[in-house]
Amino acid sequence: MPPTPTTLTFRGLDHSDAIESDVHERVAWLEQFYPNITSCRVVIEIPHRHQRNGRPFHVRIDLSVPGRPPIVVSRDPSLHGSSKDIEEAAHHKADTILGAARHATVVVHEAFDAARRQLQDLARERRGDVKAHGLPAQ
Repeated sequence: MPPTPTTLTFRGLDHSDAIESDVHERVAWLEQFYPNITSCRVVIEIPHRHQRNGRPFHVRIDLSVPGRPPIVVSRDPSLHGSSKDIEEAAHHKADTILGAARHATVVVHEAFDAARRQLQDLARERRGDVKAHGLPAQ
């Protein structure tokens, strides 16, 4: 099967070959969960400059699958740390944003993980593994 046509756009930051190759690897990874993806559009941007919190990345993924509306995933840097970070007494949300946002690959991976979950749900529906609820009795 030919690879899924992927369009990658960078806004507010320079083109990165490392991020581009990571995105193409993640699209190929998504095809393992749902092989009927017809197109993928990824936008990686820095929406605006933050003086204090660095430059958080925003990732948007639009996946087209036949017979369904597009699957859209939009991810900003997480405001929540891992459970290890939350247990620390000096946990600050701004510190978590700085740590995740400086590396676009973290936000890209979070977005593709969310897309994977949606594709898995779609695959379950197509297989009939999801129980359909009937109309309530009158």
